[in-house]
Amino acid sequence: MFAHFALADIAVLGGYAAIIVVTGAALNRRTQSTQSFFLGSQQMPVWAVAISVLATSQSAATFLGGPDQGYRGDLTYLSTSLAAIIGALLVAIFLLPRYYQHRVFTVYELLAVRFGDNSKRHAALFYLFGRLFASGARLYMAALAIAMLLYGNIAPPSVLTSIALLAVVGLLYTLAGGIRTVIYTDVIQAGLYISAALALVISLMQFIPADLSHILQALQQPTPDATSKLRLLNWSWDFSPSGVFSMGSVLTGFVLLNVAAFGLDQDMTQRLLTCHNKRKATHAMLLSTVVGIPVIALFILAGMLLFIVYQRPDLMHDKLALFDGKTETVFMHYVLNGLAPGLKGLVTVGIIAAALSTLNSGLNSMASVVVQDIYRPYRMRRLKQDDDTHFVLAARVAMALVAFGLSILAALCFYWQQYTQTPLLQFALGVMVFSYSGLLGVYFVTLFSRRGNQHSVLAALISGFIAPLLLQPYVQTWWLPAPWQVSLGFTWLLLIGTAVAMAVCALGPPHSIIRNNTYEPSA
Repeated sequence: MFAHFALADIAVLGGYAAIIVVTGAALNRRTQSTQSFFLGSQQMPVWAVAISVLATSQSAATFLGGPDQGYRGDLTYLSTSLAAIIGALLVAIFLLPRYYQHRVFTVYELLAVRFGDNSKRHAALFYLFGRLFASGARLYMAALAIAMLLYGNIAPPSVLTSIALLAVVGLLYTLAGGIRTVIYTDVIQAGLYISAALALVISLMQFIPADLSHILQALQQPTPDATSKLRLLNWSWDFSPSGVFSMGSVLTGFVLLNVAAFGLDQDMTQRLLTCHNKRKATHAMLLSTVVGIPVIALFILAGMLLFIVYQRPDLMHDKLALFDGKTETVFMHYVLNGLAPGLKGLVTVGIIAAALSTLNSGLNSMASVVVQDIYRPYRMRRLKQDDDTHFVLAARVAMALVAFGLSILAALCFYWQQYTQTPLLQFALGVMVFSYSGLLGVYFVTLFSRRGNQHSVLAALISGFIAPLLLQPYVQTWWLPAPWQVSLGFTWLLLIGTAVAMAVCALGPPHSIIRNNTYEPSA
């Protein structure tokens, strides 16, 4: 353990540990109200919320998945930033005003306005199930990096131990202070891992013994007859997993993905709701999407430079580096074997910061759903008790349960991704389809029609999960003959799942709007 680190690296890691302790002590002021614990009393500054949203949407998935994409592919992932801007604008127009109007703690309380508390509870449960998978996938990717750092491999015992270690550290770091702690922690962690990525790119540029023109020429034609790695827009119609970053996919499935992420996923929407009003929440959301573009480009560029290092011996000359492992470990292989002392420690700090940001982002949001949408209504209905201090304690217990659940799902994602050999970035995005499809279908019907009731909402949530599941390659073999089996990218699965959920939800006869279209959550 730590055999790859010099004294300078240990010093950098020690400095980071000191920062963790100091900021954890400073930020983790215990709070006794759910309004403060879950929403930061709606007094969080726009800039901090924007960076927290950025860190939540990227973190470990981008730190490892970005270089993996750059190493394997091209720049087309950057085109999804257009979908992020469109999705953010749609959320700002149609969803944020309603959330602030009804003063919700969680986005699923909006369904109680139309369909009653049962629909809110069902949506919350589906969110929890899907978010456990999505955050579990990010925790797994973070654990890959930690396993490489600690053990030099991604064997199952190394990865599983790293998952448990991250879960414990992340839980202890955010247990007391609630969403305020999470947001300011994200700011610190994002600054660290972006700085580490920038240092890595500069190091790679200095390591490659070729000028910029030769590097660009090599990326333009990486191998004979290969597509340029500098391609930004892909206008081909490719419905397979290899075509998920085509423009048809970007302007359809990725727009839906971003609407769901910004507006229906409590993990990110909760941060927006900590702003004072919908105008500031919109500014934070749009700022996060714009700032995210150069950040994503930085990580993809790192992967492309790694491609030069390991796949273009004609440019490396006497500095030729060898790599014969799995592509998802190429980034960590270079960190451990190619970086100078001190810089290796800095990049390692960036990786750990991204890992903790990945975990922290899910703990508070899922705890808020468990308490506000499931436990609090149950306790109010059965015991008629509304002790806010009790619910803050319940939130901390929920955090611990969520951390345990994330660890289990992260372990499952390890075997799932290794079995399917899906690129890390696509895997991280693809697992969201199973919960997003049903939620998108239900909310579209809620916003743009008078159709649906609590029974069709539940049926739509289930249908939105089953439809993309049935179209998974390893599931199709169970129910479709071989000539009929298709391989679809996750964006097209999201489109199909959303369409199915919309149709099922709209089949229900209209439900009268309850409580005169007002909903006052317990405070």
